[in-house]
Amino acid sequence: MAALTDASKQRSLPLAFVIGAVVGILGGMIGLGGAEFRLPLLIGLFGFVALQAVILNKAMSLIVVLTALPARLLGVPLADVTPFWFVVVNLLIGSLIGAWVGANWATKIASKTLYRVLAILLLAIAALLVVTHFVTVESANLPPTTQWVIGILAGFVIGVVAALMGVAGGELLIPTIVLLYGVDIKIAGTLSLAVSLPTMLVAFARYSRDNSFAVLGQNKGFLTAMTAGSITGTLLGGLLLGVVPSIIIVPLLAILLVLSSWKVWHHR
Repeated sequence: MAALTDASKQRSLPLAFVIGAVVGILGGMIGLGGAEFRLPLLIGLFGFVALQAVILNKAMSLIVVLTALPARLLGVPLADVTPFWFVVVNLLIGSLIGAWVGANWATKIASKTLYRVLAILLLAIAALLVVTHFVTVESANLPPTTQWVIGILAGFVIGVVAALMGVAGGELLIPTIVLLYGVDIKIAGTLSLAVSLPTMLVAFARYSRDNSFAVLGQNKGFLTAMTAGSITGTLLGGLLLGVVPSIIIVPLLAILLVLSSWKVWHHR
């Protein structure tokens, strides 16, 4: 679809809200925030260049996580989460560094290269989506020292990917926490938010030093409308969690990500 002009983007606030809501519902139905689906739409539908789209996506993801964390703690008591504080610390050691590295790299590489990187990451997320929903993930039962080393490395990779795509990283964090530490998936979801928030703040701080960060101030109405739609959709999607069987919704979303990857790869 042809990119919209700057004026059109400012006039498309209802569309931004609707798109944000649809993406939020799709993500919420499988327990995600939907940022991985929102990114290619920011590029292909609304006409933002790669780095601008990533920064906008990061801002929206940050707000969605800030609203989701208190709600999550209502469903999973803090007392159930605090025994696993070491998981958050372990992953944060790597993810905070990874977030800065990923954001720094995104601001320095050529736009065409960033499009290609984003396309590859969308494909990887599609594959991960299918694997994590249809393959049983069990704890690796690693020795503590090995667990910490792998946790730091995994956190670094997740931080880089989250920064590059402007996502919270829950689609990577949750299976990592379950596999590496043997944590119940509900608690893993809350722990992932605790890791995501400071990780995103670091990436956001690095992006704030780049000229492209001005896209937030130039598109305040658009950002507000799409974020409101995303939050609304995520809440609705959470209520619909399990209504549509995973065997149907997950492959459809994976196909959507594959098509989005192709569009982003060939974006002009």
